[in-house]
Amino acid sequence: MRPDLAQQIEAGCAVVTPNRRLAAYLKHEYDARQTQAGKPAWPTADILPFSAFVERAYGDALYSSQAAGLPILLAPAQELALWETIIRESESGKPLLAIPEAAARARDAWQLAHAWGLLPRLGKMPLNDDVRAFREWAQRYEAVTRRERHTDGARLADVVASRLASPEFRKPPSLVHYGFDLVMPQQAVFFQALAAAGCEVAGAGPHPRGGEHVRVACADSEEEMRRAAAWARARLEANSAARIAVVVPELAKHRNAIQRIFSSVMEPDYALPGRRHPVLPFNISLGEALNSYPLVNAAFLALELAGREIDFERASRLIRSPFLAGAEAEMARRARLDAWLRERAEPVVTLDRLLALVMHENAGCPVLARQLAALAEFRKSRLFGGQLPSAWARAISEALALIGFPGERGLDSAEFQALAKWHEVVADFAALDRVLPRTGYTDAVSRLRRMAADALFQPETPDVPIQVLGELEATGMKFDHLWVMGLSDETWPRAPHPNPFLPAELQRAAGVPQGSATGMLELARRLTGEWLACAGEVVLSHPLHEDDREFKPSPLIVAVPEGALALPEFATYRSAVHDLRQIGHGEDTQAPALGAAALVGGGTMVIRDQAACPFRAFARHRVGGEGLKSPHAGLDAMERGTLAHRVLAHAWSQLKTRSALDAIADADLDALLARAAEDAVARIRRERPTVLSGRFAGIERRRLARLAREWLEQEKQRGGFTVLATEDKRRIEIGGLTLNARLDRIDETDDGRRIVIDYKTGKASPGTMLGERPDEPQLPLYVIGTEPDAAAVAFALVKAGEMSFSALARDEDLLPDTKAFSESRYRDRHGSWQEVVAAWRADLARISAGFVAGDAAVDPKQYPNTCRYCDVKPFCRIYERLENAIEEDAE
Repeated sequence: MRPDLAQQIEAGCAVVTPNRRLAAYLKHEYDARQTQAGKPAWPTADILPFSAFVERAYGDALYSSQAAGLPILLAPAQELALWETIIRESESGKPLLAIPEAAARARDAWQLAHAWGLLPRLGKMPLNDDVRAFREWAQRYEAVTRRERHTDGARLADVVASRLASPEFRKPPSLVHYGFDLVMPQQAVFFQALAAAGCEVAGAGPHPRGGEHVRVACADSEEEMRRAAAWARARLEANSAARIAVVVPELAKHRNAIQRIFSSVMEPDYALPGRRHPVLPFNISLGEALNSYPLVNAAFLALELAGREIDFERASRLIRSPFLAGAEAEMARRARLDAWLRERAEPVVTLDRLLALVMHENAGCPVLARQLAALAEFRKSRLFGGQLPSAWARAISEALALIGFPGERGLDSAEFQALAKWHEVVADFAALDRVLPRTGYTDAVSRLRRMAADALFQPETPDVPIQVLGELEATGMKFDHLWVMGLSDETWPRAPHPNPFLPAELQRAAGVPQGSATGMLELARRLTGEWLACAGEVVLSHPLHEDDREFKPSPLIVAVPEGALALPEFATYRSAVHDLRQIGHGEDTQAPALGAAALVGGGTMVIRDQAACPFRAFARHRVGGEGLKSPHAGLDAMERGTLAHRVLAHAWSQLKTRSALDAIADADLDALLARAAEDAVARIRRERPTVLSGRFAGIERRRLARLAREWLEQEKQRGGFTVLATEDKRRIEIGGLTLNARLDRIDETDDGRRIVIDYKTGKASPGTMLGERPDEPQLPLYVIGTEPDAAAVAFALVKAGEMSFSALARDEDLLPDTKAFSESRYRDRHGSWQEVVAAWRADLARISAGFVAGDAAVDPKQYPNTCRYCDVKPFCRIYERLENAIEEDAE
C-alpha cells in the first residue's frame, strides 16, 4: 500500500474503490501494515466500494430527521420484478417470448443510462423499435416508483448527492477514490457534491512497478490454462509468501475449465471419490449460480415434484439425493428403488403417481415414503391458489422441512454456506410483496429459480496466494507475479456490445466503453498498460489454435518480447500411480469355472448372450451387470409382445385344438378374446400401475382382441393340430449347465408330429437360428433339451396385416408356406433336418460349455451391430480396446 494513502486512512480519510475485491485488497494491505508496525489494535480502515459507500450514506440518513423525505430503496430482485410487470403489461411487451430476459436487459439499460447521464439526451436521438419500447417502459417504471416513493440502485447516488449538503448526513473529512480506471459521470457528480459539502476529495492509484515482461504462445487454450497453472504452482513453491494472479478475459466462459485444470495441477488427486475436499491454493473471483450447487438444486427438485409434474430423471435425482431425511440410512435401498421405478414409471411423473409406485413396491424405504406422503398432503392444503410472495416463501420453507431438507448428515463448509445463501434468497423473495400481487405456485417457484440463478455465490475460503481474476479486477492491485491469458488478435480488445435498448450513437457519443470499437480499444489499451505495471513478473499469453481457427497475438501485446518459460513437469495422478510400480501387461479372458450342473438364472438368454459375446454373458449372468432402464411412455415393443403372448396363451388354453377353433361361434370367440385381453391388460397394470390408465386400457384391449382374431384366422389355414402346452416351464440341461426356460407353445399335428412355436411381434428370420453362434438359440434349445423328436421350429409372426409362420421344418406339409428343410434356401448349410438338429446339439453344447468353463472374452460376433444396444459396454470398454488396437496397428 502507498505510504501516503495509509497515513491518510490513519487520519480518518475514507477510501472508495470501483469494486469489492479492490476494497478487500486495500483493507488487507492496510491491516498487514499495522501488524508490521507492531500495533496490537487499530481502528478499522474506512475502505468501501463506491456502491457500498453510497448505501451507507443512505442508511445513515434513514436514521436522521431526513428519513421522512427519503424514497424507499428497492432491492435488486424487487427492481427486476417491477420491470417484468411493466413489460408484461405493455403493448410492446405482448409479443415477447422471454420477458424475464427482456426485463434484465431493460434494467441494465436503465442503470447504464443513469451512470452515464444518457436519459436527458434520449429524446433527441432517432429511435428504433427497441429503444422506443424501452423509453415507454422507463417512463412507466419512473412513474410507478415516484408514486410509491421508491428508488433503486441506479438512482441512489443521485438521491444521496442531492442531500449531502445537509449537516445531518455523516461525511468523512476527506475521501480518496482509488483505482478508478474511468470515473463515470454519475460518480463524478457525486464526488463534486461531496466536495461542495465540505469533504476533501482526491483521486489516487497505485504507483507503477517495473519488472520483467514476456509474451508466450501456447498451442491452444487448454494448454494455455495448464501452463498458467503450472507456472503459478512453481512460483508458489519457490516463495510461499508470493502474491500471484492469473487474469482471464471472459472468465465466465472459461470458469469450469479453469477450476478443473488448476485443481488437477495443484492437487492431482483432488477428484478421487471419498477424498476430503482440500483447501486449494487458488481462488476464482467469479462465483457460480446458486442453483447450480447440489444442495440448492435438490431444493428445487423437491419444489418441482410438488408442482404439476416432473421429468422422471429429475425425480430420480431427488430420490437419490443426500439432502433428504433418511438419505444415509436408506441409501442402498433408494438406489434399488430407483432401478425398479425405471422399469415401471412414465418419462413424466406427478407426486401422486410417484407415491403410488413407491407404496406399491414397498421397497423398504419407509422414511422416503413418509416424506412423499406428507408432501402430497401439504400440497393439497398449502400449494394451491394465489398467494403473496411472503406466503409462498413460508409454504416453500415448510414443504422443504417436511421432506427433511437439507438431510441428516452434517453439511460441509461449502454446503453450509450455500444453505445460508439459499435462506437469503428465500427472504429476498418474501420481500417481493412490495412490488408483486398474488401469484400461483408455478409462477412463484419459477421466479425463485430465476433469483437463485441470478445470485452468484462462492463459498468463503481462507486467504490463498493465487487469485484468478476477470479482466477488470486486477485494476489498482499489486502482485509479485501476474499471468494474463487469452490475448489473441481475435479476443483482445474485446468486441463492443452496446445495450440494444439505448441508441448506439448515443452510447458512442457519451464515451461508454462497451458502446463502440474505439471505446473497447481504449479500455483494452489502458488495462494492458496497467497489467504491465502492476507486477514484478508479467506473462502475457495467447493460443495459436482453437478448433479450426488460427490466432496471432493481439496488436496490443506484440511489442512485448516473446520468450520461453522453463516450467517444471508436475506429475498427474495417472502418472503418479503408474510410477509406483512396474506395470504388467496381460489379457484376462478367463473367469472362474462353474460347478457341475450349475443352475444359472436368465434362462435361454444365457446361451443367446454367450453366443453374441462371451463377456456379455459373463457380465450379465455371472456378476449381475446390467444397465439402468430409461422410463418410456406407454408400452414399448417388448411389453406389447408380452401382451400378445398372454392373450394367445389364454385363448389356446381354452380352445386346445384346431377343430375347437373351427367350431366356436364368432360371438363366443370374440368374448373369449375380450376376456383374454382384459386379463392381459390387468396383469401389466399390476406390474406398471400408471400405464394404460383410463380409456387407453380400452383401446389396448380392443387392439389385442383384433390382433388375436387375425392370428387365429391364420391358424385356420393349417391342418389338424392340438396345442399341447402354452407358457410351459421346462428345465434344460446342456453342456454342464442347467437352465429354467418357458416355452411359448408346443403343437402336435393329428399324425403325431410336434412343432415348437415362439411368438414374435416384430421381424424374425429362421436363419437367425442357424450357425455356430446363432442369434436366436431359444427354439433350438427347446428342441435338443426337451423336444428331441420335434419336426419343426417356427416363429409365429403376429403382426397386423403380416401374419405368417417363419419356420425350419422337416416336412413341407407341417405349416403354411413352409418348405421342407432339404428344399429350403438354407439347404446349403445342412443337408437335412437331422443334420440341423445334430449341429444345434454340438454348437449349443459348445457354447454352454464355454460359459461353464468361464470363457469371458470380449468377442462380439459382429461388431459394431452386436454392441449397438448392449448395456455392458462401459464394463468391457470395447471402444477403448478397438482404439488401442488401431493405434498398435498404426505403429
